[in-house]
Amino acid sequence: MILKILLSLVILLIIVFMTYLIIDIFKHKEDYKKEKINRIFLVIITPVIYFFSTFGVSDFAICSVIYPKLKWVKIKKLPGTVNASSLIPTAVMALIYMSSVNVDIKTLTICIIAQVLGGYLGPEIVVKLDEELIKKLIGIGLLVVSFVILLGQINIVPINGVSTELTGIKLVIGAFCLFIFGALNNIGIGSFSLTMVTMYLLGMNPIAAFPIMMGATTFSVGVGSMQFIRLNEYNRKITLYSSTFGIIGVVIAAYIVKSLDTYYIKWIVMFVLLIAAYTMLKKKEIYVEK
Repeated sequence: MILKILLSLVILLIIVFMTYLIIDIFKHKEDYKKEKINRIFLVIITPVIYFFSTFGVSDFAICSVIYPKLKWVKIKKLPGTVNASSLIPTAVMALIYMSSVNVDIKTLTICIIAQVLGGYLGPEIVVKLDEELIKKLIGIGLLVVSFVILLGQINIVPINGVSTELTGIKLVIGAFCLFIFGALNNIGIGSFSLTMVTMYLLGMNPIAAFPIMMGATTFSVGVGSMQFIRLNEYNRKITLYSSTFGIIGVVIAAYIVKSLDTYYIKWIVMFVLLIAAYTMLKKKEIYVEK
C-alpha cells in the first residue's frame, strides 16, 4: 500500500514539475531564447549521460563538468541546473527500481523523507552564496565523489551485503546521511555515489540500494528544483531538453541493456572528475554570463 502511494507521488511529482517548468518557460520567453546551448549536441549527450546514470554513474558530476566547460551555464546557476535537469530522468529511474527491486518499505520511506528534508533547506542558502564559494564547494564535492568511486573500484567498500532493510542505529545513520546528501544536492553535488557507499557500508544488498538512491534523490531534487525555478537560478533549455531526451537513455538502460559492467567507465569518470575539481578549485573564472 505504502509503495503504491510512493509510486503515485513520483508520477504526481513528474506532472507537477513539468507543468511548473513549462509555465516558467512561457513566463520567461525572452530569457529562454537568450540561453546559448548546442541543441544537437545536448540531444545526443543527454541520453548517454542518463544511460550511465541508470547504472549508478553520477549524472550530477558529469553535468557539473560538461555544462561550464561548454559555457552553457554560469557557475551561479549550475547547482539549480543540474538539479532541475535531472529530475524527470531520475524520477523515471525511481519508478523502475522502486517497482521492481525488493527493499523494506519502512527503510525506503524514512530515507526518502530524510533526504527531502535536506533538499528543502538548501536552495535558499545556495542562491545567496558567492560564485567563487560555489565553485570551491562543487570542486570539493567532485573530489569527494572521486574518492568514493575509488573506494569502490579497489574493493575497499564491501559490496557483499544481503540485507534489504535497515533497523535500529543503522537506520538512524542512514537517514542522517541522506539528510546531508539532500542538502549537498543543492550545491550541485550528486548523491548517487554517496548513497551507494553508505548503503553498502551499512550492509545493504547492492541492488537494494538502487530504489533508495533513486527514490530519495527524486523527491529531494524535486523539492529543491522547484525552488530553484522559483528563484530563477537555473538554465531552462538544458532542463527542458534533459527532461525530454534523458528518459530515452533511462529506458534503453533499464529495458534493453538491463545490466552493464561499469568498472572501466567509472575509472574514466573518476579521472575526469579529478581534472574538473582541479579546474573548479584553481581557475579564477570559468564562465561569466554577459
